[in-house]
Formats: sequence, structure tokens, C-alpha cells
Amino acid sequence: MSASPRIGIIGAGAIGGFYGLLLARAGFDVHFLLRSEFDAVARQGLQLNSAVHGALRLQPVQAYRSAAEMPPCDWLLVGAKTTSNAELAPLIAQVAAPGAKVVLLQNGLAVEDELRPLLPDHLHLLGGLCYICVHRSAPGVIEHQSLGAINLGYHSGPEISADERQGLLEAGVALFKQAGLDSIAMAELEQARWQKLVWNVPYNGLSVLLNSHTTDLMRNPDSRTLIEAIMQEVVDAATACGHSLPPGFAGKLLAATDRMPDYLPSMYHDFALGRPMELHAIYAAPLAAAAQAGCAMPRTQMLYQALRFLEQRPR
Repeated sequence: MSASPRIGIIGAGAIGGFYGLLLARAGFDVHFLLRSEFDAVARQGLQLNSAVHGALRLQPVQAYRSAAEMPPCDWLLVGAKTTSNAELAPLIAQVAAPGAKVVLLQNGLAVEDELRPLLPDHLHLLGGLCYICVHRSAPGVIEHQSLGAINLGYHSGPEISADERQGLLEAGVALFKQAGLDSIAMAELEQARWQKLVWNVPYNGLSVLLNSHTTDLMRNPDSRTLIEAIMQEVVDAATACGHSLPPGFAGKLLAATDRMPDYLPSMYHDFALGRPMELHAIYAAPLAAAAQAGCAMPRTQMLYQALRFLEQRPR
């Protein structure tokens, strides 16, 4: 990696915009690939309204409407939703410098497995697990309520030694730490993705079905009991798939959610705005993995089917 890596942001919505803006303000050479928001960002820059970092603006922004216009990047952070990965793969390949590191800042299971065959062999593929409460309120405007840590795990790439792989992860961690963000290298990416699903599976789907913020979901005894039960299903499924999660992990997530500000998960915003929900990555993939391991997830299955009904119903 060069002394001053060039970083590309693919999908500069809430997630990509947040991390890209902080990296740029930390002095890194950051380039943003934009679609619908290009005109707004080119005109007014990126605005972050953060309860943690304060009000920050990045202007001008190195923004591009086309991947062909971007310079080759050493690191590529993919902040777009998993529903667009197949169409993004050619753009990633076009923008990536030889041996570039591609980091999927996405939720769900097996997202790297599905993208890997679509990418050139010379690219390193990593998972980025974002622990953050953030959403976009307008084109180029990001609202950040709390948290912000990002943990990295290695998935695949050119043949390198274990020490080289660890060094690559630590180089990525160092980028985020220099931007003032908590970050650690995860030894087992798939286990880390299961851990994140323990929160994402109940809260994302129930926020849509019950049209509720996290505070309401936690305050009501019936919804809280349901959340606990779904969390336990995910923990059991992870164990069945060979990934034992830390003892009391679900309880720690419940306690952390009690301390969080009122929050609407990303799936709520996707549904409210008529965008595709990430049902495959967050529900179908873990359900399939659990079924293959002989583990039933009846509440999660029902939640998934109800969400599919809502997504397919004309609105």
C-alpha cells in the first residue's frame, strides 16, 4: 500500500457519505462515485449533522457521475445496499487499482461470497461491519445519532500469507482510526456477520412491520419478548453453523439498544421510500444456512415471509 492511499467511495448515501467525509477531513484523498445525488453534492458538498462529531461539511467534494472518470483507487468502500451488488461489480473493477482492497460496508450474510465471483482475482475482498445509527435526510445531508465503529474482516483475494493478511487488515483499521473512529480487525468474518445479524434480524424487520422506532419496540413488553426470541434464534443458528457467539451476547445487545437514542433502522427507510429491502442478505441467506445446518428459525421465517408480502404488494 502506498504511504497515502487513494480511497474510493461507491455509494455515497448515509454509510458511504459518513465514512468518506470523515476520511477526507482526516486528510485522505477520497473520491465519491454518485448517481442520483451527484448534482446536489457537486453544488453544495456533503453535510454531516452528528451528535458525536458536530456539524461538519466537506466542500468541494471529489465527486463523479461515472466510474470511467474516477482515478484508480487503492481502497474501495462499498456503501451501496446489497440489492445492487451485481450491477456495481463492473464499476468496482473499473475503479480499482491493481491489488486494491474492496470493503463491503453492508449488512447480511454471505454478501462477500456472492460478490467474489464477479470481481477480478487480483482484488482483495473484505467485510466492513458498521456499528452506527445514521440515515440520510436529504441529498448530500447525513444525520448521525450515535456510534460509528467499523470492524474489518478478510474474505478472499490473491494468495498471501497469514501475516500479510493481518497486516492488510491493520492498515485498513489504521485508516479509520486516523479519522477518529473505533475499528478493530476481526479474525473470523463470517462469525462477525452472524453477530451483527443478532441485532439486524429483529430490529430491521419489526420496525417495518410494526411501523416503530427502537424505543417503542423496547418499551412494549410483547415486542421486547419477540425481539429476545428472534435474537436467540439467530444465536442458535450461528452455533449450528459452527460460530459460537460470546456468552450473553444477545442480552448485551438488548442493553445497548436500551441506551441508544430513538432510531429507525435502514430497512424502515428503504420501505418508507419505496426502495428494495435487503431481504436476501439479512433473512434469506441466514435462513438457508441455518436450514442446511438443521436449525429451524420459525419466528425469523415468519418475519421474512411477512416482509416479502409487504414488498410485493402494490403501494
